Parts: sequence; C-alpha cells; structure tokens
Amino acid sequence: MQAVIARAGVASRRAAEGMILAGRVTVNGSVVTELGTRAFPGDVVALDGRPLIAEERKLRLALNKPSGYLCAMADSYGRPLAAALFKPDIKERVYNVGRLDLESSGLIFFTNDGDFAAKAGHPSFGLVKEYEVEVDGVLHPDFASAFEKGLAEGGETLKAERVLVTGPRSLTVWLAEGKNREIRRALDLFRLKATVLRRVAIGPVRLGNLAEGSWRVLSDEENTALQTIFNKTRPGHERLSRRENE
Repeated sequence: MQAVIARAGVASRRAAEGMILAGRVTVNGSVVTELGTRAFPGDVVALDGRPLIAEERKLRLALNKPSGYLCAMADSYGRPLAAALFKPDIKERVYNVGRLDLESSGLIFFTNDGDFAAKAGHPSFGLVKEYEVEVDGVLHPDFASAFEKGLAEGGETLKAERVLVTGPRSLTVWLAEGKNREIRRALDLFRLKATVLRRVAIGPVRLGNLAEGSWRVLSDEENTALQTIFNKTRPGHERLSRRENE
C-alpha cells in the first residue's frame, strides 16, 4: 500500500505509513490501517477520499535554490517558494528532498518519486553534502578541527565529515547527516555568522555551472551513481529497505 501512495507522488513510503495508520487511506471504500495490506489491479485506492492516480513520469530534478526561497509546499507568510521555480515547465507536483534553510542557496533535489525521496533524504545511505561558506569574521584557528571532532550544542553533537579552510573568512564543509542549520549553529559557537552558505554537491551530483534559480533533470550517469549508493548494504539500510518494501 505504501508503494501505491509513493507512486502517486503524494509522499514517500515512510510518510505513507503514517497516513495508513491514521486511517486516511481506503481501498474500494474500506478504510485500511494495516501496513501489510496489498492493492491489486482494479482496486481504487484513495487518500482522504480522493482517488490516487499513479504518476507515470518519475522526475528527479536538481535545483540551484536562491537565497530567500523557502523549501516548503506552502507558506502562510507569503514568502517565495522554491517549488514555484519549476513552473510552468513542470506540470507534475514535485517536492523537495530534505531542505536548505531560507538564507542558504545551492543544490537541492525535487522529485515526485517517493522511493527516491526516501533514500536520497535518509542519512543512512551516506550521501555526503558539500557546502561553500563565507563568514563575517576571521575564522578561529581551532574551528575546523573542533567541528570535525564534534561540538556540543542544544543537546546535540554538531559534527562535520571534513572542514577545509580556503581563506581567512572562507571554508568548505562536508556533512554526512546534516542536522538542522548545523553549519550556522557551529559557527555561532565561535561568534561567527555565515554571509554565504551554498550547497555545491549531494553525493555524486554536483551543482556545476547551473545558474541560480535554474533547474535540470538528473542525468543517466548521476542516477546510476546514486542507485549504486542506494544498493549498497550498510548498517541501518536493511530496516529501512524492509519497511519501504512492505
């Protein structure tokens, strides 16, 4: 059942589990709350009373998000949405995989493929993200090593895979997990603010010369490289894979 919802582009399989357990899904008019329930050809699957139609075209898009654009499907404050940058060319409903905060820019995936979203957005699949950062003051000489070892903040440990200082006020940071505003929070501990924070790579996919506000379809080579990573058996993957295949 989760796969049917994911193929309709409504949500990832993991998110679909919550919809099923909440009693929001029906099959042929009957409410379904068991995750193992199967749908067969000819069955009418509906979410909140609306029949789901599988989207035949699966889109995997790379966007160069400008600063000031929100990664959300709606905003009560009327701020510009990153998803709107695909219109009018993309008719399908696509949603962001993970997030970039409002002030940050750079590479982010959008898709209507629930399977892809679940894997590309889950830290256990090890897609390391690369960021170029400029700050408003001179970097402390201990910042890079401290961030690599781990910084305690807000009950969490902020930890970079690697930090490369490229100038007195610039650096490149690689993150494996990417906690909320992790780089900005680490800089705050050293009384620094990021004036530029740009994501330039997600795993094997690089931003390259994609103009700010522009997007492109992931290439066959990029999809193959990503799938190779997804197919690797690593600790933490098996539980996710079993859950997604239910």
